Amino acid sequence: MPSRSGSASSQLSHLLLVITGPTAAGKTAVALALARHFRTGIVSADSRQFYREMKIGTAVPSQTELSLVPHHFIGHLSITESYNVYRYEKEVLALLNDLFERRPVVVLAGGSGLYINAVLYGIDVMPDPDPELREKLKQRLLTEGIVPLQEMLAELDPEYFTEVDRNNPKRLMRAIEVCKTTGNKYSQLRSKTLHKRDFDVLQIGLELPREVLYQRIDDRIDRMMEEGLLEEVRSLYPYRHFNALNTVGYKELFEFFDGRITLEQAVKDIKTHSRKYAKRQLTWLRRDPSIIWLQPERIPEMIALAESKIRDLQGD
Repeated sequence: MPSRSGSASSQLSHLLLVITGPTAAGKTAVALALARHFRTGIVSADSRQFYREMKIGTAVPSQTELSLVPHHFIGHLSITESYNVYRYEKEVLALLNDLFERRPVVVLAGGSGLYINAVLYGIDVMPDPDPELREKLKQRLLTEGIVPLQEMLAELDPEYFTEVDRNNPKRLMRAIEVCKTTGNKYSQLRSKTLHKRDFDVLQIGLELPREVLYQRIDDRIDRMMEEGLLEEVRSLYPYRHFNALNTVGYKELFEFFDGRITLEQAVKDIKTHSRKYAKRQLTWLRRDPSIIWLQPERIPEMIALAESKIRDLQGD
Protein backbone atom coordinates (compact mmCIF):
# COMPACT_ATOMS: atom_id res chain seq x y z
CA MET A 1 0.00 0.00 0.00
CA PRO A 2 1.51 3.35 -0.93
CA SER A 3 2.01 5.92 1.78
CA ARG A 4 1.09 9.56 1.61
CA SER A 5 4.28 10.56 3.38
CA GLY A 6 6.03 13.19 1.32
CA SER A 7 3.01 13.70 -0.92
CA ALA A 8 1.42 16.53 1.03
CA SER A 9 2.37 20.10 0.28
CA SER A 10 2.68 22.72 3.01
CA GLN A 11 0.45 24.89 0.82
CA LEU A 12 -2.50 22.54 1.17
CA SER A 13 -5.24 23.83 3.44
CA HIS A 14 -7.91 21.17 2.98
CA LEU A 15 -8.12 18.01 5.05
CA LEU A 16 -9.98 14.81 4.21
CA LEU A 17 -10.60 13.09 7.53
CA VAL A 18 -11.06 9.37 6.87
CA ILE A 19 -12.86 7.18 9.40
CA THR A 20 -12.56 3.52 8.51
CA GLY A 21 -12.52 0.09 10.09
CA PRO A 22 -14.40 -3.21 10.01
CA THR A 23 -18.15 -3.61 9.99
CA ALA A 24 -19.87 -2.83 13.31
CA ALA A 25 -16.83 -0.99 14.69
CA GLY A 26 -18.79 2.22 15.22
CA LYS A 27 -17.84 4.27 12.16
CA THR A 28 -21.22 6.00 11.85
CA ALA A 29 -21.21 7.38 15.40
CA VAL A 30 -17.58 8.52 15.20
CA ALA A 31 -18.02 10.13 11.79
CA LEU A 32 -21.10 12.00 13.01
CA ALA A 33 -19.29 13.29 16.09
CA LEU A 34 -16.36 14.53 14.03
CA ALA A 35 -18.51 16.03 11.29
CA ARG A 36 -20.57 17.93 13.86
CA HIS A 37 -17.43 19.17 15.61
CA PHE A 38 -15.94 20.48 12.37
CA ARG A 39 -19.33 21.62 11.03
CA THR A 40 -18.91 19.63 7.86
CA GLY A 41 -20.48 16.75 5.92
CA ILE A 42 -19.87 13.05 5.49
CA VAL A 43 -19.04 11.26 2.25
CA SER A 44 -19.83 7.55 2.44
CA ALA A 45 -17.17 5.03 1.49
CA ASP A 46 -19.42 2.06 2.16
CA SER A 47 -20.21 0.61 -1.26
CA ARG A 48 -23.17 -1.36 0.10
CA GLN A 49 -24.89 1.80 1.34
CA PHE A 50 -24.97 3.31 -2.14
CA TYR A 51 -28.19 1.41 -2.92
CA ARG A 52 -31.44 2.94 -1.72
CA GLU A 53 -33.30 -0.38 -1.47
CA MET A 54 -30.76 -1.86 0.96
CA LYS A 55 -31.28 0.14 4.14
CA ILE A 56 -31.55 -2.33 7.00
CA GLY A 57 -29.05 -4.94 5.84
CA THR A 58 -26.30 -2.38 5.20
CA ALA A 59 -26.81 -0.45 8.47
CA VAL A 60 -27.60 2.83 6.72
CA PRO A 61 -27.64 5.72 9.25
CA SER A 62 -31.07 6.47 10.66
CA GLN A 63 -33.12 9.43 9.44
CA THR A 64 -32.21 11.23 12.66
CA GLU A 65 -28.52 10.65 12.05
CA LEU A 66 -28.81 11.65 8.40
CA SER A 67 -30.48 14.91 9.43
CA LEU A 68 -27.66 15.95 11.76
CA VAL A 69 -25.10 16.68 9.04
CA PRO A 70 -25.10 16.55 5.21
CA HIS A 71 -24.48 13.03 3.88
CA HIS A 72 -23.34 12.10 0.39
CA PHE A 73 -23.26 8.80 -1.54
CA ILE A 74 -25.91 7.12 0.59
CA GLY A 75 -28.91 5.71 -1.28
CA HIS A 76 -28.05 7.53 -4.48
CA LEU A 77 -28.33 4.40 -6.64
CA SER A 78 -30.82 1.64 -7.34
CA ILE A 79 -29.76 -2.00 -7.16
CA THR A 80 -30.60 -2.23 -10.87
CA GLU A 81 -27.98 0.38 -11.80
CA SER A 82 -24.45 -0.47 -12.87
CA TYR A 83 -21.77 1.24 -10.81
CA ASN A 84 -18.05 0.79 -10.20
CA VAL A 85 -15.10 2.18 -8.31
CA TYR A 86 -13.89 4.17 -11.32
CA ARG A 87 -17.11 6.21 -11.35
CA TYR A 88 -16.97 6.56 -7.60
CA GLU A 89 -13.46 8.03 -7.70
CA LYS A 90 -14.42 10.56 -10.36
CA GLU A 91 -17.66 11.59 -8.68
CA VAL A 92 -16.22 11.87 -5.16
CA LEU A 93 -13.28 13.97 -6.34
CA ALA A 94 -15.69 16.31 -8.11
CA LEU A 95 -17.81 16.55 -4.96
CA LEU A 96 -14.77 17.18 -2.75
CA ASN A 97 -13.65 19.96 -5.05
CA ASP A 98 -17.00 21.63 -4.39
CA LEU A 99 -17.15 20.89 -0.66
CA PHE A 100 -13.64 22.19 -0.01
CA GLU A 101 -14.67 25.53 -1.52
CA ARG A 102 -16.91 25.97 1.52
CA ARG A 103 -15.21 24.13 4.37
CA PRO A 104 -11.63 23.13 5.24
CA VAL A 105 -12.48 19.64 6.51
CA VAL A 106 -14.62 16.86 5.00
CA VAL A 107 -15.20 13.45 6.58
CA LEU A 108 -14.98 10.29 4.45
CA ALA A 109 -16.39 7.31 6.35
CA GLY A 110 -16.73 3.64 5.47
CA GLY A 111 -15.11 0.24 5.36
CA SER A 112 -14.82 -0.38 1.61
CA GLY A 113 -11.04 -0.26 1.30
CA LEU A 114 -10.96 -0.30 -2.50
CA TYR A 115 -13.22 2.75 -2.67
CA ILE A 116 -11.23 4.63 -0.03
CA ASN A 117 -8.01 3.89 -1.88
CA ALA A 118 -9.51 5.17 -5.12
CA VAL A 119 -10.18 8.55 -3.51
CA LEU A 120 -6.83 8.79 -1.71
CA TYR A 121 -4.43 7.23 -4.17
CA GLY A 122 -6.28 6.80 -7.47
CA ILE A 123 -7.34 3.63 -9.22
CA ASP A 124 -5.42 2.08 -12.05
CA VAL A 125 -6.72 1.75 -15.57
CA MET A 126 -7.02 -1.95 -16.29
CA PRO A 127 -7.52 -3.53 -19.72
CA ASP A 128 -11.07 -3.82 -21.03
CA PRO A 129 -12.63 -7.24 -20.44
CA ASP A 130 -12.41 -9.84 -23.19
CA PRO A 131 -16.07 -10.57 -24.09
CA GLU A 132 -15.34 -14.17 -25.01
CA LEU A 133 -13.44 -14.86 -21.80
CA ARG A 134 -16.09 -13.07 -19.74
CA GLU A 135 -18.81 -15.26 -21.24
CA LYS A 136 -16.84 -18.44 -20.55
CA LEU A 137 -16.37 -17.43 -16.92
CA LYS A 138 -20.07 -16.57 -16.58
CA GLN A 139 -21.07 -19.94 -17.99
CA ARG A 140 -18.72 -21.72 -15.63
CA LEU A 141 -20.22 -19.80 -12.71
CA LEU A 142 -23.71 -20.82 -13.79
CA THR A 143 -22.90 -24.48 -14.31
CA GLU A 144 -20.28 -25.15 -11.61
CA GLY A 145 -20.78 -22.44 -9.03
CA ILE A 146 -18.30 -19.99 -7.53
CA VAL A 147 -15.72 -22.48 -6.20
CA PRO A 148 -13.93 -23.05 -9.56
CA LEU A 149 -13.53 -19.28 -9.95
CA GLN A 150 -12.07 -19.07 -6.46
CA GLU A 151 -9.64 -21.88 -7.23
CA MET A 152 -8.65 -20.30 -10.55
CA LEU A 153 -7.87 -16.92 -8.98
CA ALA A 154 -6.01 -18.54 -6.07
CA GLU A 155 -3.70 -20.16 -8.62
CA LEU A 156 -3.32 -17.12 -10.89
CA ASP A 157 -2.87 -14.50 -8.17
CA PRO A 158 -2.62 -15.86 -4.61
CA GLU A 159 -1.78 -12.40 -3.21
CA TYR A 160 -4.97 -10.77 -4.48
CA PHE A 161 -6.95 -13.88 -3.51
CA THR A 162 -6.14 -13.18 0.16
CA GLU A 163 -7.74 -9.72 -0.13
CA VAL A 164 -10.70 -10.11 -2.49
CA ASP A 165 -14.26 -10.77 -1.39
CA ARG A 166 -14.25 -14.44 -2.37
CA ASN A 167 -18.03 -14.56 -2.54
CA ASN A 168 -18.22 -11.77 -5.11
CA PRO A 169 -18.14 -13.46 -8.54
CA LYS A 170 -17.84 -10.12 -10.36
CA ARG A 171 -14.56 -9.28 -8.65
CA LEU A 172 -13.25 -12.82 -9.05
CA MET A 173 -14.01 -12.80 -12.77
CA ARG A 174 -12.50 -9.36 -13.28
CA ALA A 175 -9.22 -10.34 -11.62
CA ILE A 176 -9.09 -13.58 -13.61
CA GLU A 177 -9.71 -11.66 -16.83
CA VAL A 178 -6.86 -9.24 -16.11
CA CYS A 179 -4.47 -12.08 -15.26
CA LYS A 180 -5.33 -14.07 -18.38
CA THR A 181 -5.49 -11.06 -20.71
CA THR A 182 -2.18 -9.49 -19.64
CA GLY A 183 -0.23 -12.49 -18.45
CA ASN A 184 0.48 -10.60 -15.23
CA LYS A 185 -0.94 -10.81 -11.75
CA TYR A 186 -3.81 -8.44 -11.02
CA SER A 187 -2.13 -7.48 -7.73
CA GLN A 188 1.05 -6.47 -9.57
CA LEU A 189 -0.76 -4.31 -12.11
CA ARG A 190 -2.27 -2.07 -9.48
CA SER A 191 0.02 0.95 -9.48
CA LYS A 192 2.06 1.90 -6.48
CA THR A 193 2.29 5.50 -7.73
CA LEU A 194 0.29 8.10 -5.84
CA HIS A 195 -2.06 10.30 -7.79
CA LYS A 196 -1.73 13.94 -6.89
CA ARG A 197 -4.58 15.26 -4.80
CA ASP A 198 -5.44 18.84 -3.86
CA PHE A 199 -6.06 17.93 -0.24
CA ASP A 200 -4.23 16.25 2.58
CA VAL A 201 -5.43 13.18 4.44
CA LEU A 202 -5.70 11.96 8.01
CA GLN A 203 -6.80 8.33 8.24
CA ILE A 204 -8.17 6.94 11.49
CA GLY A 205 -9.01 3.26 11.78
CA LEU A 206 -11.35 2.04 14.48
CA GLU A 207 -10.16 -1.02 16.34
CA LEU A 208 -11.72 -3.19 19.01
CA PRO A 209 -10.70 -6.44 20.72
CA ARG A 210 -11.80 -9.29 18.48
CA GLU A 211 -14.29 -10.72 20.96
CA VAL A 212 -15.88 -7.29 21.41
CA LEU A 213 -16.12 -6.72 17.66
CA TYR A 214 -17.66 -10.14 17.07
CA GLN A 215 -20.24 -9.55 19.81
CA ARG A 216 -21.12 -6.20 18.25
CA ILE A 217 -21.57 -7.93 14.89
CA ASP A 218 -23.91 -10.51 16.42
CA ASP A 219 -25.90 -7.85 18.27
CA ARG A 220 -26.23 -5.71 15.15
CA ILE A 221 -27.58 -8.62 13.11
CA ASP A 222 -30.11 -9.43 15.83
CA ARG A 223 -31.26 -5.79 15.72
CA MET A 224 -31.49 -5.91 11.93
CA MET A 225 -33.79 -8.90 12.15
CA GLU A 226 -35.92 -7.09 14.73
CA GLU A 227 -36.05 -4.00 12.49
CA GLY A 228 -37.38 -5.95 9.51
CA LEU A 229 -34.41 -7.31 7.57
CA LEU A 230 -36.41 -10.41 6.61
CA GLU A 231 -39.13 -8.28 5.04
CA GLU A 232 -36.60 -6.08 3.28
CA VAL A 233 -34.90 -9.09 1.71
CA ARG A 234 -38.26 -10.63 0.82
CA SER A 235 -39.15 -7.47 -1.14
CA LEU A 236 -35.85 -7.74 -3.04
CA TYR A 237 -36.13 -11.45 -3.83
CA PRO A 238 -37.23 -10.86 -7.46
CA TYR A 239 -34.01 -8.87 -8.00
CA ARG A 240 -31.63 -11.35 -6.35
CA HIS A 241 -29.62 -11.82 -9.57
CA PHE A 242 -28.34 -8.23 -9.43
CA ASN A 243 -24.74 -7.98 -8.24
CA ALA A 244 -25.52 -5.41 -5.53
CA LEU A 245 -27.50 -8.07 -3.67
CA ASN A 246 -24.72 -10.65 -3.74
CA THR A 247 -23.63 -9.59 -0.30
CA VAL A 248 -23.75 -10.68 3.32
CA GLY A 249 -27.18 -10.40 4.89
CA TYR A 250 -29.05 -10.80 1.63
CA LYS A 251 -27.69 -13.89 -0.05
CA GLU A 252 -28.17 -15.99 3.12
CA LEU A 253 -31.83 -14.99 3.41
CA PHE A 254 -32.30 -15.63 -0.31
CA GLU A 255 -31.20 -19.18 0.41
CA PHE A 256 -33.85 -19.36 3.13
CA PHE A 257 -36.51 -18.16 0.70
CA ASP A 258 -35.29 -20.76 -1.79
CA GLY A 259 -35.95 -23.43 0.85
CA ARG A 260 -32.32 -24.49 1.07
CA ILE A 261 -31.78 -23.61 4.75
CA THR A 262 -33.83 -22.72 7.80
CA LEU A 263 -34.25 -19.14 8.98
CA GLU A 264 -32.24 -19.96 12.07
CA GLN A 265 -29.39 -21.23 9.90
CA ALA A 266 -29.60 -18.17 7.65
CA VAL A 267 -29.18 -15.81 10.62
CA LYS A 268 -26.31 -17.92 11.94
CA ASP A 269 -24.65 -17.80 8.50
CA ILE A 270 -25.05 -14.02 8.33
CA LYS A 271 -23.19 -13.70 11.62
CA THR A 272 -20.43 -16.08 10.52
CA HIS A 273 -20.00 -14.43 7.12
CA SER A 274 -20.04 -10.95 8.69
CA ARG A 275 -17.19 -11.95 10.98
CA LYS A 276 -15.22 -13.22 8.00
CA TYR A 277 -16.02 -10.00 6.14
CA ALA A 278 -14.70 -7.95 9.07
CA LYS A 279 -11.51 -10.01 9.05
CA ARG A 280 -11.00 -9.35 5.33
CA GLN A 281 -11.60 -5.63 5.86
CA LEU A 282 -8.93 -5.52 8.55
CA THR A 283 -6.49 -7.46 6.38
CA TRP A 284 -6.95 -4.91 3.59
CA LEU A 285 -6.80 -1.83 5.81
CA ARG A 286 -3.75 -2.89 7.82
CA ARG A 287 -1.71 -2.84 4.61
CA ASP A 288 -1.79 0.98 4.76
CA PRO A 289 0.79 2.21 7.30
CA SER A 290 -0.67 5.74 7.31
CA ILE A 291 -3.80 4.65 9.20
CA ILE A 292 -3.79 5.61 12.88
CA TRP A 293 -5.67 2.95 14.86
CA LEU A 294 -7.78 4.08 17.81
CA GLN A 295 -10.71 2.69 19.75
CA PRO A 296 -14.02 4.33 18.80
CA GLU A 297 -14.55 6.07 22.14
CA ARG A 298 -11.35 8.10 21.74
CA ILE A 299 -13.09 10.87 19.83
CA PRO A 300 -11.35 13.73 21.70
CA GLU A 301 -7.99 12.32 20.60
CA MET A 302 -9.22 12.09 17.01
CA ILE A 303 -10.33 15.72 17.12
CA ALA A 304 -6.95 16.76 18.54
CA LEU A 305 -5.12 14.88 15.77
CA ALA A 306 -7.25 16.55 13.09
CA GLU A 307 -6.87 20.02 14.60
CA SER A 308 -3.11 19.56 14.82
CA LYS A 309 -3.04 18.51 11.18
CA ILE A 310 -5.07 21.55 10.18
CA ARG A 311 -2.70 23.87 12.04
CA ASP A 312 0.24 22.30 10.23
CA LEU A 313 -1.47 22.76 6.88
CA GLN A 314 -2.26 26.38 7.62
CA GLY A 315 1.26 27.05 8.82
CA ASP A 316 0.15 28.24 12.27
